Amino acid sequence: TCSLLRSPKGFPKLKNDTFLRAARGEDTEYTPVWCMRQAGRYLPEFRETRASQDFFATCQTPKLCCELTLQPLRRFPLDAAIIFSDILVVPQALGMEVVMVPGKGPIFTEPLKEVEDLLKLRQKVDVTTELGYVFQAITLTRHSLEGKVPLIGFSGAPWTLMSYMIEGGGSTTMAKAKSWLYRHPEASHQLLRLLANVIIDYLVGQVAAGAQALQLFESHAGHLGPELFQDFALPYIRDIAQAVKSKLKEEALPLVPMIIFAKDAHYALRDLAHAGYEVVGLDWTIRPQEARAQVGKDVTLQGNLDPCALYAPKEKIGELVKKMLESFGTQRYIANLGHGLYPDMNPEHVGAFVEAVHAHSRHINKH
Repeated sequence: TCSLLRSPKGFPKLKNDTFLRAARGEDTEYTPVWCMRQAGRYLPEFRETRASQDFFATCQTPKLCCELTLQPLRRFPLDAAIIFSDILVVPQALGMEVVMVPGKGPIFTEPLKEVEDLLKLRQKVDVTTELGYVFQAITLTRHSLEGKVPLIGFSGAPWTLMSYMIEGGGSTTMAKAKSWLYRHPEASHQLLRLLANVIIDYLVGQVAAGAQALQLFESHAGHLGPELFQDFALPYIRDIAQAVKSKLKEEALPLVPMIIFAKDAHYALRDLAHAGYEVVGLDWTIRPQEARAQVGKDVTLQGNLDPCALYAPKEKIGELVKKMLESFGTQRYIANLGHGLYPDMNPEHVGAFVEAVHAHSRHINKH
Protein backbone atom coordinates (compact mmCIF):
# COMPACT_ATOMS: atom_id res chain seq x y z
CA THR A 1 0.00 0.00 0.00
CA CYS A 2 1.06 3.58 -0.55
CA SER A 3 1.17 4.75 3.04
CA LEU A 4 2.88 8.08 3.54
CA LEU A 5 6.58 8.66 3.61
CA ARG A 6 9.28 7.23 5.68
CA SER A 7 12.66 8.88 5.17
CA PRO A 8 13.76 9.09 1.53
CA LYS A 9 16.89 7.12 2.43
CA GLY A 10 16.84 3.59 3.73
CA PHE A 11 14.97 2.13 0.77
CA PRO A 12 14.12 -1.59 0.95
CA LYS A 13 16.72 -3.96 -0.52
CA LEU A 14 16.11 -4.80 -4.19
CA LYS A 15 15.08 -8.44 -4.66
CA ASN A 16 14.92 -8.65 -8.46
CA ASP A 17 17.63 -6.73 -10.30
CA THR A 18 17.30 -8.61 -13.63
CA PHE A 19 16.16 -5.47 -15.49
CA LEU A 20 19.09 -3.41 -14.17
CA ARG A 21 21.60 -6.14 -14.99
CA ALA A 22 20.29 -6.46 -18.55
CA ALA A 23 20.42 -2.66 -18.91
CA ARG A 24 24.08 -2.68 -17.84
CA GLY A 25 24.88 -5.56 -20.20
CA GLU A 26 25.43 -8.21 -17.52
CA ASP A 27 24.23 -11.80 -17.95
CA THR A 28 20.69 -12.65 -16.85
CA GLU A 29 19.01 -16.02 -16.25
CA TYR A 30 16.03 -14.86 -18.26
CA THR A 31 15.07 -11.81 -20.32
CA PRO A 32 13.44 -9.08 -18.20
CA VAL A 33 10.20 -7.49 -19.42
CA TRP A 34 8.07 -4.43 -18.73
CA CYS A 35 5.54 -2.54 -20.86
CA MET A 36 5.27 1.10 -21.78
CA ARG A 37 1.94 2.35 -20.36
CA GLN A 38 1.68 -0.73 -18.12
CA ALA A 39 -0.12 1.53 -15.64
CA GLY A 40 -2.97 2.36 -17.98
CA ARG A 41 -6.62 2.33 -18.93
CA TYR A 42 -6.58 -1.30 -20.05
CA LEU A 43 -6.73 -2.19 -16.33
CA PRO A 44 -10.21 -1.91 -14.77
CA GLU A 45 -8.62 -1.00 -11.41
CA PHE A 46 -6.77 1.86 -13.11
CA ARG A 47 -10.02 3.23 -14.56
CA GLU A 48 -11.63 2.96 -11.13
CA THR A 49 -8.79 4.78 -9.34
CA ARG A 50 -8.68 7.47 -12.03
CA ALA A 51 -12.46 7.93 -12.37
CA SER A 52 -12.90 10.45 -9.61
CA GLN A 53 -10.48 13.14 -10.72
CA ASP A 54 -8.80 15.20 -13.38
CA PHE A 55 -5.78 13.59 -15.10
CA PHE A 56 -3.19 16.19 -14.11
CA ALA A 57 -4.64 16.41 -10.58
CA THR A 58 -3.93 12.65 -10.39
CA CYS A 59 -0.33 13.26 -11.58
CA GLN A 60 0.03 15.79 -8.76
CA THR A 61 -1.19 13.38 -6.06
CA PRO A 62 1.73 11.16 -4.96
CA LYS A 63 -0.47 8.54 -3.26
CA LEU A 64 -2.51 8.01 -6.44
CA CYS A 65 0.60 7.89 -8.65
CA CYS A 66 2.02 5.26 -6.33
CA GLU A 67 -1.19 3.18 -6.41
CA LEU A 68 -1.42 3.37 -10.22
CA THR A 69 2.27 2.42 -10.59
CA LEU A 70 1.81 -0.66 -8.38
CA GLN A 71 -1.42 -1.96 -9.96
CA PRO A 72 0.14 -3.81 -12.93
CA LEU A 73 2.72 -5.42 -10.59
CA ARG A 74 -0.05 -6.98 -8.52
CA ARG A 75 -1.30 -8.74 -11.64
CA PHE A 76 1.82 -9.55 -13.65
CA PRO A 77 5.40 -10.67 -12.81
CA LEU A 78 6.89 -7.60 -14.52
CA ASP A 79 10.60 -6.92 -13.97
CA ALA A 80 10.31 -3.14 -13.56
CA ALA A 81 7.84 -0.48 -12.51
CA ILE A 82 7.62 2.91 -14.24
CA ILE A 83 6.33 5.85 -12.24
CA PHE A 84 2.85 7.00 -13.24
CA SER A 85 3.21 10.55 -14.58
CA ASP A 86 3.11 12.38 -17.92
CA ILE A 87 5.73 13.95 -20.18
CA LEU A 88 3.74 17.23 -20.26
CA VAL A 89 4.49 18.06 -16.62
CA VAL A 90 7.68 19.71 -17.96
CA PRO A 91 5.86 22.32 -20.13
CA GLN A 92 3.63 22.90 -17.09
CA ALA A 93 6.74 23.58 -15.01
CA LEU A 94 7.68 26.22 -17.60
CA GLY A 95 4.36 27.94 -16.91
CA MET A 96 2.18 26.58 -19.72
CA GLU A 97 -1.36 25.44 -19.06
CA VAL A 98 -2.31 21.94 -20.27
CA VAL A 99 -5.67 20.29 -19.83
CA MET A 100 -6.53 16.66 -20.55
CA VAL A 101 -9.69 16.55 -22.66
CA PRO A 102 -11.42 13.14 -22.49
CA GLY A 103 -11.47 11.54 -25.93
CA LYS A 104 -9.11 14.18 -27.35
CA GLY A 105 -5.97 14.03 -25.26
CA PRO A 106 -3.86 16.90 -23.93
CA ILE A 107 -4.66 20.44 -25.07
CA PHE A 108 -2.53 23.54 -24.40
CA THR A 109 -4.83 26.50 -23.73
CA GLU A 110 -2.24 28.94 -25.14
CA PRO A 111 0.30 27.23 -27.41
CA LEU A 112 3.44 29.05 -28.54
CA LYS A 113 2.63 30.88 -31.78
CA GLU A 114 5.28 33.56 -32.21
CA VAL A 115 8.93 33.67 -31.23
CA GLU A 116 8.02 36.40 -28.70
CA ASP A 117 5.89 33.83 -26.84
CA LEU A 118 9.12 32.29 -25.55
CA LEU A 119 9.36 35.25 -23.18
CA LYS A 120 6.22 34.01 -21.40
CA LEU A 121 8.04 30.85 -20.31
CA ARG A 122 9.87 30.63 -16.98
CA GLN A 123 13.53 31.01 -17.87
CA LYS A 124 14.74 29.54 -14.57
CA VAL A 125 12.82 26.57 -13.23
CA ASP A 126 13.30 25.23 -9.74
CA VAL A 127 12.31 21.61 -10.37
CA THR A 128 11.76 20.91 -6.67
CA THR A 129 9.18 23.70 -6.46
CA GLU A 130 7.48 22.95 -9.78
CA LEU A 131 7.81 19.15 -9.99
CA GLY A 132 8.36 18.13 -6.37
CA TYR A 133 5.11 16.13 -6.52
CA VAL A 134 6.77 13.73 -8.99
CA PHE A 135 9.76 13.33 -6.66
CA GLN A 136 7.40 12.60 -3.75
CA ALA A 137 5.55 10.02 -5.85
CA ILE A 138 8.86 8.33 -6.72
CA THR A 139 10.06 8.16 -3.11
CA LEU A 140 6.71 6.88 -1.89
CA THR A 141 6.52 4.27 -4.67
CA ARG A 142 10.11 3.13 -4.14
CA HIS A 143 9.24 2.37 -0.49
CA SER A 144 5.89 0.81 -1.36
CA LEU A 145 7.48 -1.52 -3.94
CA GLU A 146 9.35 -3.10 -1.01
CA GLY A 147 12.28 -3.96 -3.27
CA LYS A 148 10.14 -6.15 -5.52
CA VAL A 149 11.49 -4.63 -8.77
CA PRO A 150 13.37 -1.47 -9.79
CA LEU A 151 11.52 1.80 -10.40
CA ILE A 152 11.99 3.70 -13.68
CA GLY A 153 11.70 7.48 -13.87
CA PHE A 154 11.24 9.31 -17.18
CA SER A 155 10.90 12.53 -19.13
CA GLY A 156 9.90 13.61 -22.60
CA ALA A 157 12.82 14.76 -24.78
CA PRO A 158 13.13 18.41 -25.91
CA TRP A 159 11.88 18.09 -29.51
CA THR A 160 8.83 16.04 -28.49
CA LEU A 161 7.91 18.56 -25.77
CA MET A 162 8.55 21.50 -28.11
CA SER A 163 6.24 19.96 -30.72
CA TYR A 164 3.39 19.71 -28.18
CA MET A 165 3.98 23.26 -26.93
CA ILE A 166 3.67 24.70 -30.45
CA GLU A 167 1.00 22.38 -31.88
CA GLY A 168 -1.08 22.77 -28.73
CA GLY A 169 -1.85 19.04 -28.71
CA GLY A 170 -1.44 15.98 -30.89
CA SER A 171 -0.88 16.40 -34.64
CA THR A 172 -0.46 14.08 -37.61
CA THR A 173 2.04 16.33 -39.41
CA MET A 174 3.68 18.50 -36.71
CA ALA A 175 3.65 21.19 -39.41
CA LYS A 176 3.46 24.14 -36.99
CA ALA A 177 6.32 22.87 -34.84
CA LYS A 178 8.44 21.89 -37.83
CA SER A 179 7.87 25.26 -39.45
CA TRP A 180 9.68 26.78 -36.44
CA LEU A 181 12.71 24.57 -37.17
CA TYR A 182 12.85 25.93 -40.73
CA ARG A 183 11.75 29.53 -40.09
CA HIS A 184 13.13 30.21 -36.62
CA PRO A 185 16.14 27.95 -36.09
CA GLU A 186 17.69 30.20 -33.43
CA ALA A 187 14.50 30.53 -31.40
CA SER A 188 13.99 26.76 -31.76
CA HIS A 189 17.43 26.11 -30.27
CA GLN A 190 16.69 28.59 -27.50
CA LEU A 191 13.51 26.69 -26.60
CA LEU A 192 15.17 23.26 -26.92
CA ARG A 193 18.06 24.42 -24.69
CA LEU A 194 15.62 25.72 -22.07
CA LEU A 195 13.76 22.39 -22.13
CA ALA A 196 17.00 20.37 -21.96
CA ASN A 197 18.15 22.32 -18.88
CA VAL A 198 14.88 21.61 -17.06
CA ILE A 199 14.91 17.94 -18.13
CA ILE A 200 18.48 17.48 -16.82
CA ASP A 201 17.54 18.81 -13.37
CA TYR A 202 14.28 16.88 -13.44
CA LEU A 203 15.98 13.54 -14.20
CA VAL A 204 18.68 14.09 -11.58
CA GLY A 205 15.93 14.96 -9.09
CA GLN A 206 14.15 11.71 -9.93
CA VAL A 207 17.28 9.70 -9.10
CA ALA A 208 17.71 11.65 -5.84
CA ALA A 209 14.09 10.73 -5.05
CA GLY A 210 14.71 7.02 -5.69
CA ALA A 211 14.42 6.25 -9.42
CA GLN A 212 16.72 3.33 -10.34
CA ALA A 213 16.71 3.86 -14.13
CA LEU A 214 15.62 6.69 -16.45
CA GLN A 215 13.92 6.68 -19.85
CA LEU A 216 13.90 9.62 -22.23
CA PHE A 217 10.93 9.58 -24.63
CA GLU A 218 11.55 11.17 -28.04
CA SER A 219 8.08 10.05 -29.14
CA HIS A 220 7.85 12.43 -32.11
CA ALA A 221 11.24 11.57 -33.68
CA GLY A 222 9.41 10.07 -36.67
CA HIS A 223 8.25 13.51 -37.79
CA LEU A 224 11.85 14.57 -38.35
CA GLY A 225 14.10 13.36 -41.14
CA PRO A 226 17.80 12.63 -40.65
CA GLU A 227 18.89 16.28 -41.10
CA LEU A 228 16.38 17.86 -38.73
CA PHE A 229 16.98 15.10 -36.19
CA GLN A 230 20.74 15.68 -36.42
CA ASP A 231 20.30 19.42 -35.84
CA PHE A 232 17.40 19.71 -33.42
CA ALA A 233 17.00 16.42 -31.54
CA LEU A 234 20.25 14.46 -31.29
CA PRO A 235 22.46 17.21 -29.76
CA TYR A 236 20.02 17.61 -26.86
CA ILE A 237 19.56 13.86 -26.42
CA ARG A 238 23.35 13.53 -26.13
CA ASP A 239 23.68 16.50 -23.88
CA ILE A 240 21.01 15.23 -21.47
CA ALA A 241 22.78 11.88 -21.00
CA GLN A 242 26.13 13.54 -20.44
CA ALA A 243 24.89 16.27 -18.09
CA VAL A 244 22.70 13.91 -16.04
CA LYS A 245 25.65 11.57 -15.53
CA SER A 246 28.06 14.29 -14.53
CA LYS A 247 25.51 15.81 -12.09
CA LEU A 248 24.79 12.40 -10.56
CA LYS A 249 28.55 12.02 -9.97
CA GLU A 250 28.85 15.53 -8.52
CA GLU A 251 25.97 14.93 -6.14
CA ALA A 252 27.25 11.45 -5.19
CA LEU A 253 24.03 9.87 -6.46
CA PRO A 254 23.86 6.41 -8.06
CA LEU A 255 24.78 6.28 -11.76
CA VAL A 256 21.57 4.68 -13.00
CA PRO A 257 21.15 3.15 -16.47
CA MET A 258 19.52 5.46 -19.01
CA ILE A 259 17.25 4.43 -21.89
CA ILE A 260 16.62 6.47 -25.04
CA PHE A 261 13.41 5.67 -26.92
CA ALA A 262 13.16 7.63 -30.19
CA LYS A 263 10.07 6.33 -31.93
CA ASP A 264 10.38 5.81 -35.72
CA ALA A 265 13.98 7.00 -35.80
CA HIS A 266 15.64 4.02 -37.53
CA TYR A 267 17.69 6.47 -39.51
CA ALA A 268 19.39 7.56 -36.27
CA LEU A 269 19.99 4.22 -34.51
CA ARG A 270 23.76 4.36 -35.01
CA ASP A 271 23.92 7.85 -33.54
CA LEU A 272 21.61 6.93 -30.69
CA ALA A 273 23.83 3.95 -29.83
CA HIS A 274 26.69 6.43 -29.25
CA ALA A 275 24.64 9.09 -27.50
CA GLY A 276 25.59 8.02 -23.97
CA TYR A 277 22.66 5.74 -23.08
CA GLU A 278 23.03 2.17 -21.82
CA VAL A 279 19.80 1.10 -23.55
CA VAL A 280 18.26 1.96 -26.92
CA GLY A 281 14.50 1.37 -27.12
CA LEU A 282 13.00 0.29 -30.44
CA ASP A 283 9.55 0.65 -31.97
CA TRP A 284 7.97 -2.29 -33.82
CA THR A 285 8.88 -1.16 -37.34
CA ILE A 286 12.48 -2.36 -37.30
CA ARG A 287 13.86 -5.90 -37.52
CA PRO A 288 15.75 -6.91 -34.37
CA GLN A 289 18.77 -8.23 -36.31
CA GLU A 290 19.01 -4.99 -38.24
CA ALA A 291 18.86 -2.93 -35.06
CA ARG A 292 21.57 -5.07 -33.46
CA ALA A 293 23.80 -4.70 -36.51
CA GLN A 294 23.44 -0.91 -36.31
CA VAL A 295 23.92 -0.39 -32.58
CA GLY A 296 26.69 -2.96 -32.08
CA LYS A 297 27.39 -5.10 -29.03
CA ASP A 298 27.92 -2.48 -26.35
CA VAL A 299 24.34 -1.30 -25.96
CA THR A 300 21.33 -3.13 -24.59
CA LEU A 301 18.25 -3.14 -26.84
CA GLN A 302 14.68 -2.76 -25.55
CA GLY A 303 11.49 -3.56 -27.44
CA ASN A 304 9.78 -4.11 -29.74
CA LEU A 305 6.66 -6.27 -30.16
CA ASP A 306 3.90 -4.52 -32.11
CA PRO A 307 1.42 -3.50 -29.35
CA CYS A 308 -1.39 -4.70 -31.63
CA ALA A 309 0.03 -8.23 -31.44
CA LEU A 310 -1.66 -8.36 -28.02
CA TYR A 311 -5.02 -8.51 -29.81
CA ALA A 312 -3.98 -11.94 -31.12
CA PRO A 313 -5.02 -15.17 -29.35
CA LYS A 314 -2.73 -16.07 -26.43
CA GLU A 315 -1.00 -18.99 -28.25
CA LYS A 316 -0.14 -16.64 -31.11
CA ILE A 317 1.31 -14.10 -28.65
CA GLY A 318 3.56 -16.88 -27.34
CA GLU A 319 4.78 -17.68 -30.86
CA LEU A 320 5.48 -14.04 -31.65
CA VAL A 321 7.41 -13.60 -28.39
CA LYS A 322 9.49 -16.72 -29.09
CA LYS A 323 10.37 -15.40 -32.54
CA MET A 324 11.24 -11.98 -31.09
CA LEU A 325 13.54 -13.53 -28.47
CA GLU A 326 15.25 -15.68 -31.10
CA SER A 327 15.85 -12.57 -33.21
CA PHE A 328 17.19 -10.37 -30.41
CA GLY A 329 18.93 -13.06 -28.39
CA THR A 330 18.16 -13.32 -24.69
CA GLN A 331 21.13 -11.26 -23.40
CA ARG A 332 21.75 -7.51 -23.51
CA TYR A 333 18.05 -7.31 -24.14
CA ILE A 334 14.95 -6.07 -22.31
CA ALA A 335 11.63 -7.23 -23.75
CA ASN A 336 8.93 -4.60 -24.20
CA LEU A 337 6.35 -3.49 -26.74
CA GLY A 338 7.29 -1.15 -29.56
CA HIS A 339 5.03 1.50 -28.01
CA GLY A 340 2.52 1.79 -25.16
CA LEU A 341 -0.42 -0.49 -24.34
CA TYR A 342 -3.77 0.61 -25.77
CA PRO A 343 -6.82 1.18 -23.53
CA ASP A 344 -8.94 -1.60 -25.08
CA MET A 345 -6.40 -4.39 -24.58
CA ASN A 346 -7.25 -7.48 -22.58
CA PRO A 347 -5.17 -7.65 -19.36
CA GLU A 348 -4.96 -11.45 -19.74
CA HIS A 349 -3.14 -10.98 -23.03
CA VAL A 350 -0.66 -8.65 -21.33
CA GLY A 351 -0.10 -11.41 -18.78
CA ALA A 352 0.43 -13.93 -21.60
CA PHE A 353 3.06 -11.63 -23.13
CA VAL A 354 4.97 -11.24 -19.86
CA GLU A 355 4.87 -14.95 -19.07
CA ALA A 356 5.91 -15.94 -22.60
CA VAL A 357 9.00 -13.71 -22.36
CA HIS A 358 10.06 -15.38 -19.11
CA ALA A 359 9.30 -18.94 -20.22
CA HIS A 360 10.85 -18.78 -23.69
CA SER A 361 13.96 -16.87 -22.58
CA ARG A 362 14.63 -19.40 -19.79
CA HIS A 363 14.18 -22.21 -22.28
CA ILE A 364 16.52 -20.62 -24.84
CA ASN A 365 19.14 -19.97 -22.13
CA LYS A 366 19.05 -23.61 -20.98
CA HIS A 367 19.54 -24.99 -24.49
